[in-house]
Amino acid sequence: MKTFLELPLVFTPLVVALGLACSTLPCRALDWPQWRGPHRDGISEEKGLLKEWPKEGPKLLWKAEDAGSGYSTPAVVGDRVYLLGNEGLDKESVRAISAKDGKQIWSTQLGKVGNPDQKPPFPAARSTPTVDGNALYALGSDGDLACVEASTGKLRWQKSLRLDFKGKPGQWAYSESPLIDGNTLICTPGGAEATLVALNKNTGEVIWKCAQPEGDEAAYASAVVTEAGGVRQYVQLLQKGLVGVDARTGKPLWRYGKAVSRYGANIPSPVVSDGIIYIGSAGTGGGAVKLKAKDGGIEAEELYFESKLPTAIGGSVKVGEFLYGTTAQALLCIEFATGKVKWEQRIPSASSLCLADGRLYLHGENGDVALVEASPEAYRENGRFTPTGGPKRSQPMEKSWAFPVISGGRLLIREHSSLWCYTIQ
Repeated sequence: MKTFLELPLVFTPLVVALGLACSTLPCRALDWPQWRGPHRDGISEEKGLLKEWPKEGPKLLWKAEDAGSGYSTPAVVGDRVYLLGNEGLDKESVRAISAKDGKQIWSTQLGKVGNPDQKPPFPAARSTPTVDGNALYALGSDGDLACVEASTGKLRWQKSLRLDFKGKPGQWAYSESPLIDGNTLICTPGGAEATLVALNKNTGEVIWKCAQPEGDEAAYASAVVTEAGGVRQYVQLLQKGLVGVDARTGKPLWRYGKAVSRYGANIPSPVVSDGIIYIGSAGTGGGAVKLKAKDGGIEAEELYFESKLPTAIGGSVKVGEFLYGTTAQALLCIEFATGKVKWEQRIPSASSLCLADGRLYLHGENGDVALVEASPEAYRENGRFTPTGGPKRSQPMEKSWAFPVISGGRLLIREHSSLWCYTIQ
């Protein structure tokens, strides 16, 4: 039996986190308006949450069983939850449901499911929608990018990454969650013509196209934004490496080729803080580079790289000077700047994670949900449960890949067509 790190699995744009210099969407403090939360780093600003869970887990408020199939992590703004789901292979949609009871409010079809013949075969919706005011931006797995009204689902504009930009996704189709930076939308068609592209978020018109010299396929991570060496830039993990692109012009700035999965499963989004970028890839390892100005350009200098550091689909969260993330069977706490392991704890499965009120919320690939203190001193677990009545997985290799979401004192857990909402106050 192969371990997780030996399997080329790819799903929700998995994708992880920005750091202190990220692009922040205008929203209420309790909203979770995009991939990995308000600051795109997996961190909620909420306080006063439960410090421990009862044995059976926190109280269930509601469960929706018709959210559509897929691995899309929800976004939450106000009294609505937004997510992507598919019905069969011919209909993939973005939908709004009530945060009060899980009932559907509207649904807008984006297109069909991308790359249905993928191997291993897990064709389904993947991306997290991005909500910016009354505009919602969603990317379907076949490359159908749309801007719709968040209130009604009415289509404002639409593009095809495949047709309009000759896009080239990896074998598991498009998984990226769109990045909004001011008036600009950033996404990754892949391919030689427009490896990355910047669009006017209001009209969909092209601002610039970035043709990477390598002509990379799109991977499964989501882009983040940072400033280093005096240059504002977008950082993205492609199939052939981690790259930085000038935010104003789209000019390629630097490339780091070591952080490439030997299975083609380049999934976690970069974690960026103070000019340092952490990245991990399945079957290869995790490490960090330091961005600095050199000879009129930007150089990515490797700080460390180690095969046993966090690499799992669920990404990593930086808390203070420390990074938390999982491998196939362990949760690790490491020093962000050095890679030194502070502690390592075996857990039942790799997990996706987020942070709120000093605690990590883990959604394991085995379906478990756990509450762990974010402390560099030691592993301290404060609760664990398994949501009841989940959907049957199509095959043993299929796992729970959607990330946990915290908004307004609620914890949202998604697995395919099921979405659970718990109170954690």
